[in-house]
Amino acid sequence: MGAGLSIHCVDVASGCVAEGLRVSLRRLGPDGEPTGPVLAEGRVGGNGVLQHPALMGEAITAGGYEVRFEVGDFYRRQGKAVPDPAFLEMVPYRFHIADVSQHYHLPFKFTAWGFSLFRGGA
Repeated sequence: MGAGLSIHCVDVASGCVAEGLRVSLRRLGPDGEPTGPVLAEGRVGGNGVLQHPALMGEAITAGGYEVRFEVGDFYRRQGKAVPDPAFLEMVPYRFHIADVSQHYHLPFKFTAWGFSLFRGGA
């Protein structure tokens, strides 16, 4: 896989990919807070991956990013019993890309009560 960014989401409570999970990506400003327009957003597909052309394009440059995972909405859309607001309503994850020639793979493993995020191999 070439340079760019991939986001793979798995609902480990069900043992299935998180098809339908809403995800968005924004750049971080000099103050470390999200700034500017959303670079990529959408729902995770049947393969567990957020498909968006910006993730593998020139929009991914060196710098900081925040990806947001809308976990509460994901479980409500499935008809799962979660509190309102959910324990994990929205999960933000901030990371930095230093070398744009490398591929950055972000596996998001989660339940309604916890999650794991890391840079995976791709």
